[in-house]
Amino acid sequence: MTTPRTEHLVLPGVLTAEQAAETVAGILAVQREDGAIPWFRGHHLDPWDHTEAAMALDAAGEHEAAERAYTWLARHQNDDGSWFAAYADGAFDDVTDRGRETNFVAYIAVGVWHHYLSTGDDTFLDRMWPAVFAAVEYVLRLQQPGGQIGWRRDDDGTPTADALLTGSSSVHQALRCALAIAEQREEPQPDWELAVGALRHAIRRHPERFLDKDRYSMDWYYPVLGGALTGTEAKSRIEAEWERFVVPGLGVRCVVPNPWVTGGESAELALALWAMGESDRALEILQSIQHLRDAESGLYWTGFVFEDEAIWPRELTTWTAGSLLLAVAALGGHEATCAVFGGEQLPSGLSGLEADCCA
Repeated sequence: MTTPRTEHLVLPGVLTAEQAAETVAGILAVQREDGAIPWFRGHHLDPWDHTEAAMALDAAGEHEAAERAYTWLARHQNDDGSWFAAYADGAFDDVTDRGRETNFVAYIAVGVWHHYLSTGDDTFLDRMWPAVFAAVEYVLRLQQPGGQIGWRRDDDGTPTADALLTGSSSVHQALRCALAIAEQREEPQPDWELAVGALRHAIRRHPERFLDKDRYSMDWYYPVLGGALTGTEAKSRIEAEWERFVVPGLGVRCVVPNPWVTGGESAELALALWAMGESDRALEILQSIQHLRDAESGLYWTGFVFEDEAIWPRELTTWTAGSLLLAVAALGGHEATCAVFGGEQLPSGLSGLEADCCA
């Protein structure tokens, strides 16, 4: 018998109730008392993967632990609204990468909205709103005239105009979640609505505005996962590169032609497939990566080099486990996860038609 808070994390061929509990416990074991969730103990923390792991904890009903993770973010936010790209797992949270990546900064909006939908905690939303607002404003200062988002500021503060399709697609989802938070608080943000429309138009219609990274599977599925492509556009994109990236029975390549499948990319593709209404294929992908599960910890290895039949790198990452739990939660009907990744309940900002007319 499963408990009400974890029954949606049971999925045939992927997780039993006991395995789901082990995976959640594995993430909790890595989380520090101050709320930080590094990749694994002794490694660094980055704001995006930290947030993904926190969302997985909320999906499992571990709301107090998730809230501590968001409190850590609020406490470490820079004065300009950003976070650094990497922090050491240590007593002083020494910064190991002083770059400030826009998709890392924006993702707090996805996590905060997911936590609110999971808990209904208005006090939490009020407390986190200043951090979300400052983060969005920071990101939009790097939006380019074509709608795409410059991917980072360097450690000396120099902005980078070059845009990454994966990063901008993630920002697209984050801006929609930020708009949902603003609507809930009855604080309209018309500039954000314009920004979302311009960004979506760039993703859908102007691939030349982004750096060419099409060897990476994330550039393939992230426009779908981030909600910029839906319906027939989404299905056409996924079908066009399926055989290039998916290794039957093993998972999804991180980058072609490398013989390396990774758990995080596989779970995220499963989420994108679920969002397209293809739950059966999503389930097959999740079942195919169970060879990455570590039975002792309940966590998942980052990847597998199939030509050598070798786990690589030898690291069990919280974000890999988190991405899998979120994909399972969506397939299991967890309302907050479905709302955040399904996209239909998120504000769309300026409509696609208006964006097309304005670009």
